[in-house]
Amino acid sequence: MNQCVEVHNGAYYIVGKPIGLDVVAHEFRNGRSAEAIFGASLIGSLARLCGAITFILEQPAEVDAYLKDQDRTYEEIKQQHPLSQDLIERFERGKAELSSKRGRASDSRRTPT
Repeated sequence: MNQCVEVHNGAYYIVGKPIGLDVVAHEFRNGRSAEAIFGASLIGSLARLCGAITFILEQPAEVDAYLKDQDRTYEEIKQQHPLSQDLIERFERGKAELSSKRGRASDSRRTPT
């Protein structure tokens, strides 16, 4: 373990924060920068986030095993507690609206060339 990652009840977390290492690992592996992850999270310091990313990079087998276990647990919960169709539709509408808003915000930040 390192100074920025701790284990509680078998789950990895950023030290002192209720933020799972799986969230950071997925975001980082999907190409988001440390600064982007930090800006979208409640992680207390960029240095702590970078320490967690260092852990992800230095312990890939351990992190991969943890992520597979988290995915397996998630699938079990989905099977035991399926969402209603109404809730799924509401979620999809909200996701589409958020994506649309993010696209417009991104477009407004671009400078013409």
